[in-house]
Parts: sequence; C-alpha cells; structure tokens
Amino acid sequence: MNNKKNILVPNLPESISDAVVAVWHKQIKDNVTQGEILVELETDKIMIEVPAEESGILESIFQDVGATVVNGQILGKLLLNDNNHCSNTDINIQSENTQSVPYTKHEKNILKTTDDVTNIFSPSIRRLVHEYNLQPESILKIKDIHGQITRESIKKYLFDKECEQLSIPVETKSEVITKKKDRNDVRIPMSRLRKRIAERLLEVKNNTAMLTTFNEVNMKPIIDIRKKYGEIFEKKHNVRLGFMSFYVKAVLEALKSFPNINASIDGEEIVHHNYFDISIAVSTSRGLVTPVLKNIDLLSISEIEKEIKNMAGKGRDGKLTIQELSGGTFTITNGGVFGSLISTPIINPPQSAILGMHAIKDRPMAINGEIVILPMMYLALSYDHRLIDGKDSINFLIKIKELLENPIRFLLDI
Repeated sequence: MNNKKNILVPNLPESISDAVVAVWHKQIKDNVTQGEILVELETDKIMIEVPAEESGILESIFQDVGATVVNGQILGKLLLNDNNHCSNTDINIQSENTQSVPYTKHEKNILKTTDDVTNIFSPSIRRLVHEYNLQPESILKIKDIHGQITRESIKKYLFDKECEQLSIPVETKSEVITKKKDRNDVRIPMSRLRKRIAERLLEVKNNTAMLTTFNEVNMKPIIDIRKKYGEIFEKKHNVRLGFMSFYVKAVLEALKSFPNINASIDGEEIVHHNYFDISIAVSTSRGLVTPVLKNIDLLSISEIEKEIKNMAGKGRDGKLTIQELSGGTFTITNGGVFGSLISTPIINPPQSAILGMHAIKDRPMAINGEIVILPMMYLALSYDHRLIDGKDSINFLIKIKELLENPIRFLLDI
C-alpha cells in the first residue's frame, strides 16, 4: 500500500494563472495533522492556504519559497500515518529542491569555503549565499527555529545585520573620520499583490483620461446622528455605526441620478450596469485590496456596516475570496482614516470613477454672513474623461455633498 501523498497546488480561480509559494508553515520531518495549514500561496489577488488532506509527516518539499507554481503542481510529499509504528526516526527523508536543509557535524566539517554550499543546499539558497558573499562561519549561524538553513533564515540574518548597522551608537567626529562608512542597498522581491497594483496603476495612467474634481462637505449632520443614535444602533444591530455606510448610501443615490458614472468602457462600447456593486478600499499588510459590496441598493445601513466590518477583517487576515474581490462598478476609498486632508485617488479599472473621502477637520466657514466652526471634509472624484463629462462629474459630487449634509433624505428615501 502506498503510504505517501503528494501535496498539490489546489485548483486556482479562473482569472488566476499561477501563484507563488509564500511561506511553508511546516518543515521536513514535522508532524502534520489533517486540516493543518502546510503552505500558503500568494496570487496577485488573494492568499491561498493549502491544508494537509491527511495526517502524517512532511517527507519532502519540492518547491522553495518564491517558486512560481500552477494548478495541480506537486509542492511536496507527506508520509501518511497508515501504520502505528511509523515515526520520525523510521523515515529516510529525501529532499528534492528543498527550501531548508539541516546540517550535521560532518557537513559542518566540510563547510570550509563558500563554494562547499553547492554540495549541501538547494539552488535558491546557493544563490543567496553567493550573492551576498557569505562566509562559511556565517552560514552555519543562519538557522531558523528548527535548526535548519532556509531562504527565510538567510534573509532574516541579512535584515538583522542591516538593522545593527543602522543602530550603531553616535560616535565622536574624530572616530567617524577614521572609519570607512559602510553603505549598501538591500533588495527584496515585490510581492505578487504589489506587482499587480503597479501594473494596474500604469494601466490607468496609460489607458484612461483621468481627471479629478473636488468639493467639501459639512459633516456635522452625520456626526450629530452618530452621537444621538450610535449607542442604540450598536445595541440593536451588534455593529458600530460608522461613516462609511453613509458614504455608500449617498453614492448609491448619486449613481442612480448619474448612471454613466456607474458605467464602464469595453473596447469601443459603453457598458451600462443596471446593478450597484461598490468596491471598498481596504489597506492590508500586503497592500491595498478592494472587496466588493454587492447589490447595495438592497442593503440597509446596518447590513452595509456588517458587510464592511466583515470584508475589512477578512482583508486584514488575508481571507478574502476571489469572488469577494471580483466585479465592482464604483469604488470608495477613505484616506481620512490615515489622516489625509486631500488627495487624488486613482481609478480602479475597468471602473470609470472613484470617490475619495478624507479627514474631518474643524474649519471656520462663512454661514449666512457669520463665521462658524464646522467639521469639514474634502471630497475628491477621479473619473475617466473619455466616458464622463466634466459637468456630470461636478454635479455628481455636488449631489453627494447635498446628501451627506442632509442625510435624512436618503435615510427616509425622499
């Protein structure tokens, strides 16, 4: 009976052709429980977790961190726990292009020059060793918590070494003059998501006629509603009443009045969308993602708040699915959460417009001939001028301003 099982790349979504091995959570000889995450794959949209289909021991790793893989490709091999007598000591581990290699006393003795690593480590590790001109005594120190030399342990060693250089105590002027200044650069590969973001930004720059129009809005009416009803709202719906649900509702009403802003260009055709799917920009440790709130015209304020909270949490945890990131007819981004006073948001193709919200600041405003301090926020609408005329973009933004300054209108649907 074959007691080994291949670890395969799962079926990737239709819009994703390949993935990159991001991190192995298990090392060779580690015990693995069924359902435990073995490896994470990074695509240009989502992270994909590959769990163990059965319990056993990780026998081999075929694809290093950083390797590009496709549907069905073998990532590694599990030795299954089919027999009770199976244990770590019974296994003859065979590593094919492994990402990590434990060294023995014998290997330590033969590792006298940098060139000796060609006989011990995988090609990816050899490249790093030669690229950074690491010395034999340094190589033996570059271990992870499992006592193995990996790409990650080497990169961590280089990073820590760089940090040590940056944190050297201030010396006297005479000491500085006598020492040669150590200047170098550290290069790290771009993540798949960062590459995709870069590609899309260039796509917008080269393939659209993007312009931005600005306005400002008095946020006092919404702030007053949140102060008066926020606690009651949270108790009833078990979710906090934020600002974003008001923004989404205002955008919905404005899109109904200006359907061309909810449209997109496909070749030489204009595609009018008779539904309202709003992309919400969410900042994550990997970069910016835009999960989509589907059919917002069918959602209440509380349902919108719950969806936003759910999407934001999944985005930060890297749990968003390809379906949750697909589609969208218009985008809202809120730079105000980072303190941005005003900015020019970039269109999220193939959409034709994006609304930027910003920080709310108290400012003196002239109201009926008197100076009044009001909580004001700048609005920015970036749009594709090929499809949207300046007049429509300005009136669209004015419509949003009016709705936010009188939110009872869209709350009561009047």
